[in-house]
Amino acid sequence: MSNKIKCSHILVSKQSEALAIMEKLKNGEKFGKLAKELSIDSGSAKKDGNLGYFTKGMMVKPFEDAAFKLQVGETSEPVKSEFGYHIIKRFG
Repeated sequence: MSNKIKCSHILVSKQSEALAIMEKLKNGEKFGKLAKELSIDSGSAKKDGNLGYFTKGMMVKPFEDAAFKLQVGETSEPVKSEFGYHIIKRFG
């Protein structure tokens, strides 16, 4: 497994918001569009949620654990961290 991965995320403050976004994704809405509209991480939201490449130890633990388990193209269930709820999509 590569030690450097590329992910995007959508960050929201409430679990209910994260679950609503999961529904929208299941119904075919674009991850990047939802990130732009709804993510409270304004830095990455502008870039469709793109966080670029990162290695282990760069992200908070719950986020990292979930991100490194994903296959490329896969989207996580909502992941809780001290920042809120992340929906993570792995791109590389």
